[in-house]
Amino acid sequence: MKALDTNVLVRFFVDDPDDAQAAKQRPAALAAMSERAFISVTVVLEMEGVLRGFYELPRREISKVLRALVGVEHLTLEDRDHVLMALDAYDKGLDFADALHLSRSAGSSGFATFDQRLAKRARSLALTPEVELLG
Repeated sequence: MKALDTNVLVRFFVDDPDDAQAAKQRPAALAAMSERAFISVTVVLEMEGVLRGFYELPRREISKVLRALVGVEHLTLEDRDHVLMALDAYDKGLDFADALHLSRSAGSSGFATFDQRLAKRARSLALTPEVELLG
């Protein structure tokens, strides 16, 4: 089973007619995604950043794409349950990276941060582990 990188996933999910390179790469991405493959959590995190930063997709569309990825049965997604937990928090307004950090820290007694926005938002959503604002 091959592991896929962010570019393969983005080429599969985003059909960018203005990008000649993307058009050339898309058939290979379609073929790669038709086979059993492994997707790491770091690739999912990077994918969200590309969809948000480069393609400037709205949060709702990013969530749809990531949920579609999670739903592909023949893909082995590292830590699928925690990715889904992160997506739930993301849909409620938490930054995806922060949501993923929290969901993957679920077994911890707490999550320490200097990020006031994260602490406030996580508390308002009653997310676990409890977020401790330092300083």
